[in-house]
Amino acid sequence: MSGSANSRLKEHYEKKVVPALMAQFNYTSPMQVPKILKIVINTGVGEVTSNPKAIEHVVYATTQISGQKPMVSRSRKSIAAFKLRTGLPIGCMVTLRKQRMFDFLDRLISVALPRVRDFRGIPIRGFDGRGNYTMGIRESIVFPEVSIDKMDKVRGMDVTFVTTARTDEEGRALLQQMGMPFRHPTVAQGENQAAGAVAA
Repeated sequence: MSGSANSRLKEHYEKKVVPALMAQFNYTSPMQVPKILKIVINTGVGEVTSNPKAIEHVVYATTQISGQKPMVSRSRKSIAAFKLRTGLPIGCMVTLRKQRMFDFLDRLISVALPRVRDFRGIPIRGFDGRGNYTMGIRESIVFPEVSIDKMDKVRGMDVTFVTTARTDEEGRALLQQMGMPFRHPTVAQGENQAAGAVAA
């Protein structure tokens, strides 16, 4: 599965995306065309003080979704008001590159997002001004690899696409060409009321 997705998306990028973006932005060399460097999946655990085992479920879901074991993030200082002690696991993060990055992107576009209830596209906002894009997914179970029976509750995650684009316009064009279904501009005004598992 990974190999075929990797080859298919890489071929799509080289044969379709590169020529399209060169024409759109008047690049003079294929080397100027932006590309996705890595995808970072990050999940926080807000109830760590009341539910110490929550991190186990988050690690399970992230591992199933990404295909590799995530790094557990721990608190760097104690905060008495939140009963937070130094060293407590507060979330996990995984960075995907190359084959696993393409595999995740393929499953996100073709499998997970279509499973979102009342899906109307992902928000066009979420760019950081430098061509990188972050989206929220409210329910990890939109990925069929995650068994709801092995989760204590439904949790979400943030997914960040780190690109070589210099501007948000270029980054958005790159992700669109790769198949990311951005929400139609006429729907963008209602992002705060968007239903389903994709966070605005």
